[in-house]
Amino acid sequence: MPTIQQSLPLSAPDGIPEIRRITSGDLDWALREGWKDFQEKRGDLVVIGLLYPVICIAAAVITLNDPLLPLFFPLVAGLSIAGPAVASGFYELARRREEGRESSWLHFLDPFKGRSRLPLAFLTIGLGILFLGWLMAAYAIYEVTFGAKGPMQVIDFFARLFTTRAGWELIIFGNLAGLGFAIVTLVFAIVSFPMVVDKSVDASLAVRTSLAAARRNPGAVMGWGLRVAALLVLGAIPLAIGLAIVLPWLGYSTWHLYTKLVVR
Repeated sequence: MPTIQQSLPLSAPDGIPEIRRITSGDLDWALREGWKDFQEKRGDLVVIGLLYPVICIAAAVITLNDPLLPLFFPLVAGLSIAGPAVASGFYELARRREEGRESSWLHFLDPFKGRSRLPLAFLTIGLGILFLGWLMAAYAIYEVTFGAKGPMQVIDFFARLFTTRAGWELIIFGNLAGLGFAIVTLVFAIVSFPMVVDKSVDASLAVRTSLAAARRNPGAVMGWGLRVAALLVLGAIPLAIGLAIVLPWLGYSTWHLYTKLVVR
């Protein structure tokens, strides 16, 4: 069991709960506990996890034509931004299991219809704005680097992407922009979504608590982001089928990470 280091009482008038300082050992513990949750409730999760490759295929069908081709990768990569909202059902199941309460699959949708409904809606809108911002940034980078090339066929696009200077500029600046949006999403959502499932709080307080947790634990939060990214990449091979395991596992694990970060 990893050791929780000293906690930091934040200003009471802000309503932000006490934030603990955590270590990399706590990140590994959260993943282990999330795996235990997944093992107990893994059967039905396959259906939920397989929705992601279906969405990826739909994105390919929509974007693999001349006008929308540049948005294929940003669209598929950016779908992970919606992860914290979708994972809210897993937070509820992990919470109920932690409390020793019944946690059938009927409870998966409880956060979306109970007291958490409104703050979850606001937080999800925030993620939607981030997603749109990412698509706009990605297309702007494409316009600057590839825009003068005009419409291209799929084969021509990928050939130029990896064999021209403009292509490598698109890859480098696109990935840097993606990293920036990923960090913002991580800081915004790492605590806020599980918190509104756990407590009767508004979205503003949940986001401020998430920011406080990231500010208190910058190294651990970045370490968590790297673990999430690595698991998502592994889950995406091949054809995103592995995400049927990875997404629920990460959902459960994020709940346990929240319980380490925030004094409840």
